[in-house]
Amino acid sequence: MKTIICYGDSNTWGYNPVSKERHEYNSRWTTVLQRELGNDYLVIPEGLNGRTTVWEDPIELHKNGASYLPPCLESHKPVDLVVIMLGTNDLKQRFSLPEVDIAAGAGVLVDIVKKVISAREAQLLKF
Repeated sequence: MKTIICYGDSNTWGYNPVSKERHEYNSRWTTVLQRELGNDYLVIPEGLNGRTTVWEDPIELHKNGASYLPPCLESHKPVDLVVIMLGTNDLKQRFSLPEVDIAAGAGVLVDIVKKVISAREAQLLKF
């Protein structure tokens, strides 16, 4: 069985902007992906509302994606694929970040994956 970690923010968590709650399990994109890939794959959704790439949020604590990524990867080994879907929350006005800094934050996450999971163990997809 191949293990895929989907590491992201509210989109990965399944946030529903209309109800302000979580989408039903069967309608979340990670569940749809699991269903489409079949039983040879295990899709693990690791989403958190408000998560940033590498930035500490002064209002919402514990949202720094770089801080939680290493133990997350370690806890799910062996990992075959890591999908990183972060950067949207970095656009919040309180961070005042230029695009180049947001892209660099995503690059830091890729570097973390490379350090924790060897290249033979995992593939990296960046969006």
